[in-house]
Amino acid sequence: MDVVNVFHSIGHGFAVASTPTNLLFATIGVVAGTLIGALPGIGSPAGVSLLLPLTYGMDPTSAIIMLAGIYYGCMYGGTISSVLINTPGDSATVVTTLDGYQMARQGRAAKALGIATIGSFVAGTFGVVMIMLLSPILARIGLSFGPAEYFALILLGFTAVAAVTDTSPLKGLAMVVLGLLLSTVGIDVQSGIPRFTFGQTALLDGFEFLPAVIGLFGIGEVLVGIKEVRDRGTIRADLGWRSVLPSAAEWVRSRWAIVRGTLVGFFVGVLPGAGATLASFMAYGLERRVSRHPEEFGKGAIEGVAAPEAANNAASSAAMIPLLTLGLPGSGTTAILLGGFLLWGLKPGPLLFTEHPDFAWGLIASMYISNVLLVILNLFAIPLFASILRVPYRVLALFIVLFSVMGAYSLNNDLHDVYLMILFGFAGYVLSRMDYPVAGLVLGLVLGPLFENNLRQALAIAHGDWTMLFTRPISGPLMVLALLALFWPAFVFLAKRVRRSWVSADARPVGSRHM
Repeated sequence: MDVVNVFHSIGHGFAVASTPTNLLFATIGVVAGTLIGALPGIGSPAGVSLLLPLTYGMDPTSAIIMLAGIYYGCMYGGTISSVLINTPGDSATVVTTLDGYQMARQGRAAKALGIATIGSFVAGTFGVVMIMLLSPILARIGLSFGPAEYFALILLGFTAVAAVTDTSPLKGLAMVVLGLLLSTVGIDVQSGIPRFTFGQTALLDGFEFLPAVIGLFGIGEVLVGIKEVRDRGTIRADLGWRSVLPSAAEWVRSRWAIVRGTLVGFFVGVLPGAGATLASFMAYGLERRVSRHPEEFGKGAIEGVAAPEAANNAASSAAMIPLLTLGLPGSGTTAILLGGFLLWGLKPGPLLFTEHPDFAWGLIASMYISNVLLVILNLFAIPLFASILRVPYRVLALFIVLFSVMGAYSLNNDLHDVYLMILFGFAGYVLSRMDYPVAGLVLGLVLGPLFENNLRQALAIAHGDWTMLFTRPISGPLMVLALLALFWPAFVFLAKRVRRSWVSADARPVGSRHM
């Protein structure tokens, strides 16, 4: 697809996205996402999963536009609680607390929220432009993907989750494996034989991803929040919209931080499983290294807010590229969006742009619109969102539980889904207390059937020859990258041990070496 056709398609997408109905749902999505993101401990995965059942019966394009708006809105809204009360509203805004809260304590809360909004808009717009330009190219490349290539690509995504997790790589890998094991419960598609149901008819359809996600992120985070979060007063500062815009000196200090954070976030976000959280930490670390004032980081440096906020928004946009072109989620939230696609009978992948052009290009065009709506919303309504944080957490927790129960029950009007949600909620609490990343479990649960079916199909085509996975021109390099990502932490650990042993040997007295 040449440049002329791309602009023709995006023009058609704007015609779809700018209809009154889709504009309404885009506005609802970004407002709801900002509110959800501003509430500590919820985050975009829980926000999207909680409101996903409400979209049943809607037009698929309008529904996904609203859910995508929630996703972007959470990236913006998560900054509010991170800056004002030092409690991140989303995991992607954790690093923003380091300098954002210090700026708030210095009476510069409005500046922190303002530069975060501007950086988010620049990064989000860049991400959408790249989606527009790269998605058709990747879609054509995706046409050459067969079962072996999809298996290798999903495996690379799984190992990336294990390799880049901010806890232990083994814990990240364990969560992926647990998700894969849970995905095997139910009827075997090829043989029709029940697997691991233990005679329970309720498990014949396997574990529904929606009750599982609501439980892990909704109920689980509430249990963690009740135990750990204490009510805190909001920062007393001038939050009028005129004080939100950065000064000339602050803009000079932030402009290249926004650019670098945008680039880091985009390239990290394209990788399946990496996510906005990793991107924000990488952008913050890079900015601290290149800064002329590294000693100011952690004490209220405005670059320490601009860079990670640009990174997490660029990553959230970039995560849509593998979802739309290859059917692979780039983050935990896009894994939930993938489930929503499948619920409406839409299969993301190379054929999405040809079989459903109104949907694909309308969704991309809505991202532009959502970014503009979010800038207006955040620049002018910061005092309103800040006032919500004055509500005690115990009251917020009640509403979260209420929406969780309603969301799980509305899936099939079955209490079994509610019980399943509660079970996953307690599991999410235990895993969080043990510092296990539950995002890997969600990816394993959602992609498990696709992972298994592509492996079995690839082996059937190759008559059981496993070497085919390594000899094909696309699957071979992907398999090598996956194995490198899997064993790289072990290699680094062994290298450090060898280096320490050499250093200790060189440090011993000369005479002692001959004793």
